[in-house]
Amino acid sequence: MAIADVSGKSIAELISLQGRVAVVTGGAQGLGRAMVDRLAEAGAAVLILDLRAEQAEVAAREASAATGARVIAQAVDVSDEASVAAAADRAVRELGGLDVWVNNAGLYPNVPIFDVAIEDWDKVMAVNLRGVFIGTRQAARRMIDAQKGGVIVNVVSTAGFKGVAPGVTSYVASKHGVRGMVKQMALELAPHDIRVLGVAPTFCTTEGNMAALEQLPERVRQEISATLSSLLGRVGVPDDIARAVLFAASDMAMFMTGSTLLVDAGETI
Repeated sequence: MAIADVSGKSIAELISLQGRVAVVTGGAQGLGRAMVDRLAEAGAAVLILDLRAEQAEVAAREASAATGARVIAQAVDVSDEASVAAAADRAVRELGGLDVWVNNAGLYPNVPIFDVAIEDWDKVMAVNLRGVFIGTRQAARRMIDAQKGGVIVNVVSTAGFKGVAPGVTSYVASKHGVRGMVKQMALELAPHDIRVLGVAPTFCTTEGNMAALEQLPERVRQEISATLSSLLGRVGVPDDIARAVLFAASDMAMFMTGSTLLVDAGETI
């Protein structure tokens, strides 16, 4: 097998996901919700996976009404392989296949290194790292069965490239791991025409991020706030990241695999 040469397609055809099926984990709000909206707008049928079942159902209804695409939701624990496998089967059964899988769900705790409970460390790894492995493996199995190839997009973070604020050791470790998995999984899945890409956001004004900031001591909030001014003059918003995910998922990025796209307004220069 070999990846398709899409040189003859128009720009509209290259960005279109018409007739394709996408899954987004952690898609009920924040970055994931913006990804759902853009993928649906591009024509994909979308399955939202999230622990928050009611919020995911609302997001699905709103995205479907706004785009005309079929968008459905399911409660899933990304760290539980049986839960993820059932969701992948539902995508194939009800939406007609599986072409794009976005591993977006994640935890961002802020605890000083000496105060981190081992069970909390394990929980972060279970969601941020094991969840990406499980999602990728379950998606890839169904893509291989269909023999049509596909795209897996792993949401990394600028924390996968450097250290960040105090208190996020488990998060930084998990995101470095995800970045490594992008490379390794791209190697292993390339013979099946499955592309694997990472997208690494900088801080964005999501509901979760803003709530997390409010819980931090004032001194730490000030330190973080001082780092949020970007070379491009503003703080990131969810759609900044969603557009990069759409690019990675589309045929625009057909000749790309194994790399992680920094969407960081110059933070890591």
